[in-house]
Amino acid sequence: MAFKTGVGRRSPLRRLLPVAAVLAAIVLSGAVVVWVTSPDPSDIQARVKALTAARGIPLLSENDVPPLLADAVIATEDERFYSHHGIDSIGLGRAILYDVTNACLCQGGSTITAQLAKDLYLGGSDRGYNKVKDMALALKIERVLTKGQILADYLSEITTGYGHYGVSEAACVYFHAPLGGLTLGQYALLAGLTQAPSVYDPTINPDAARQRRSQVLAQVVSLSYVTAAQADNANAEPVVANGPGC
Repeated sequence: MAFKTGVGRRSPLRRLLPVAAVLAAIVLSGAVVVWVTSPDPSDIQARVKALTAARGIPLLSENDVPPLLADAVIATEDERFYSHHGIDSIGLGRAILYDVTNACLCQGGSTITAQLAKDLYLGGSDRGYNKVKDMALALKIERVLTKGQILADYLSEITTGYGHYGVSEAACVYFHAPLGGLTLGQYALLAGLTQAPSVYDPTINPDAARQRRSQVLAQVVSLSYVTAAQADNANAEPVVANGPGC
């Protein structure tokens, strides 16, 4: 007796298509809900202004951010800052893969824009559902602010040590100099602080701060923002400095 093969059978791919369609519909509907329910960031400048005023620290404009500091921060925290629209899909994919592989929530894949959203709208937390909300907010923020404004706002309010906020205050505390008058090594140290301010505070943990500064400078060199010789000179600087004041 001859048997027909393949008749009435569906391939594994065809069986998975309905499941994939349902999952896609759930994800899409969830994304719509998050987008609709997340805050309108049209008041973001007012929020930054109020936050910096309450802390007694300067609110930076785009022109107040030194180019070397901008390069160091972007190289360290968000190297595709100028090309993404609030979400770095490459960085996020790598972070998810790392977390799954290592069974942890070790890396967040957050962009500078998402971190600004977290600080201003989510009480500083991007855990759980807030992680999804900060991505939605990042997309919205990129529609109302320029990249330069986003970076200036972020650097105005970011935590930079024990009770210190903003890079302008950090420049005064650690180097006794105005933000616009720092060296490459000092800008690299400020850029490195943002990952873990209490760990890399140079007045508390100078060795950790020195090591972190070296990592930042290596990343800045790898992206061709400065030369290796410039980085070597910057690495030779002291991690804190005395000066006439701000």
